[in-house]
Amino acid sequence: MSHNSTSIPRPLVRTNQWFIVLSVVATWVTGQSWILLIPLICGLLGLLFHYNPIMKWSKVFLKRPLNEYIPEDRDQLQFNQVIAVSCLTIGYLSYLFHWNIVAIVFTAMVGLAAFIAILGFCIGCFIRFQWQQYLYRRKTGTKG
Repeated sequence: MSHNSTSIPRPLVRTNQWFIVLSVVATWVTGQSWILLIPLICGLLGLLFHYNPIMKWSKVFLKRPLNEYIPEDRDQLQFNQVIAVSCLTIGYLSYLFHWNIVAIVFTAMVGLAAFIAILGFCIGCFIRFQWQQYLYRRKTGTKG
């Protein structure tokens, strides 16, 4: 199985997804919206500096060389992370402004999307694929 700088081992991706899910649940259970700042800041660091502390720290627990794990596409993960960071930001700010319904909707979306990805279907991948198809059809003038 090939592994290069354009991929990330699946266990690191799963750890990040679980972290998002558990942060959303912890926020709901405790009522402490600051918990959302942890995956939000980690996600921002990943987007801006290609350093996600959750993934970096979880590497310690991998027992095999990185190239022996199923690779996940870095560009796709960056796209997904933009969506996650956006939802976490809107959710956190909504809690600050006491817009609880908006906060719950956006944190539920990101938590549910991460959990569904853990189960095997990537909503962000589907959205990105549809967007790429749209751009291709627009560029080539095809319909469909």
